Amino acid sequence: MPISQIAVGSSAEFGQADTLKAALAEFISVLIFVFAGEGSGMAFNKLTDDGSTTPAGLVAAALAHAFALFVAVSIGANISGGHVNPAVTFGAFLGGHITLIRGISYWIAQLLGSVVACLLLKFSTGGLTTSAFSLSSDVTVWNAVVFEIVMTFGLVYTVYATAVDPKKGNIGIIAPIAIGFIVGANILVGGAFDGASMNPAVSFGPAVVSWSWDNHWVYWVGPLIGSGIAALIYELIFISPNTHEPLPATDF
Repeated sequence: MPISQIAVGSSAEFGQADTLKAALAEFISVLIFVFAGEGSGMAFNKLTDDGSTTPAGLVAAALAHAFALFVAVSIGANISGGHVNPAVTFGAFLGGHITLIRGISYWIAQLLGSVVACLLLKFSTGGLTTSAFSLSSDVTVWNAVVFEIVMTFGLVYTVYATAVDPKKGNIGIIAPIAIGFIVGANILVGGAFDGASMNPAVSFGPAVVSWSWDNHWVYWVGPLIGSGIAALIYELIFISPNTHEPLPATDF
C-alpha cells in the first residue's frame, strides 16, 4: 500500500552529495523548461504587439512546452528521475518513491529554477513582462481548479505508467516523449481557460518576477490534488503490493 511506503527521511539527506546533485539537476531542468515555455509566450506577445491570444499562439505554446519538457525530463532522468514539477514530486512521495526530505530539496530547486529562468527572460528581452498565469474572464476559480486537477491527473498518471511502474519494460524508453505529449495536449485543451499550468513551479516563477498573485493558489491546489489522486490510484490498483519495491534515489 502506498501509505506504508511513505518515508520522511533524515535531515542529513539535505547535505548528501546525491541529493545535492539531484536537486541541481532539477534546477537546471526546470530552468530550461520554463525559459522555453514562458519565453515562447513572450515571443508571441512581441510578434503580435501584445495582441489577443490566437489559435496559432496556443499551438505554439503547446509545442514549445511539449518539446522543452521532453528534453527537461530526459536530461534529468538519470540523476533526479526528471520530475521537473513539484506535483510530480508530490505524487512520487505519496507512492513511496522519494522521501519527504529529498522531495523538499526538489521543490526548492524547482521553484528557484523557475524564478531564475524568468529573471533571465526579463533581462535578455530588455524588460518584457513575464506574464503570470491567469484565468479567462468567463472562468471561475473552481472551474480552473477542476481543469488543473484533471490535467495534472493525466500528466502524473502518464508518469506512473511510463516511468514509475516496475512492469513498464521497454515503454520506459518513451517516457519523456509521452510526458511531453500529454502536457502539450493538455495545453491545447486548457490553455485558453486558465493557462494550463499543471506545474506549481511553472506558475511560481512568473508570479514572483511580475509580482502578480491573483488566484495563484489555484495553480498549487489543483495540480497537487490531481497528482495525489493519480499516484494513489496507480499505486493501489495497478502496482501490486507484492511487486512494489522502493526504487533507487536517482529514479522514481
